[in-house]
Amino acid sequence: MAMMFCPKCHSLMMPRRNDDGTEVLVCTKCGYTEKVKGGTIIKQKVEEKEMVVIEGDEGVLPKTKITCPKCGNGEAYWRLEQTRSADEPETRIYRCTKCGYTWREY
Repeated sequence: MAMMFCPKCHSLMMPRRNDDGTEVLVCTKCGYTEKVKGGTIIKQKVEEKEMVVIEGDEGVLPKTKITCPKCGNGEAYWRLEQTRSADEPETRIYRCTKCGYTWREY
């Protein structure tokens, strides 16, 4: 599992792609490097700012007990996203661990 914080100094780690094409996370403070496992680094420009998303291994996401509206399964991965303005609450996004159906709660 790729960590977003350095295990040595606990500073933020930033994604980089080496010359050989391997994707790594590099500590901004001490230089510790860790290979990205089970995911892909995607960089996107959003409103003149760079946004980094690590996609792939859903096994690193937290799970909760909630009923899937599609298949009735009782467990889903979840994450929070700020989909509206900053003064609005975050959106909870769920993905069923059984059928993969995704839904959201505001």
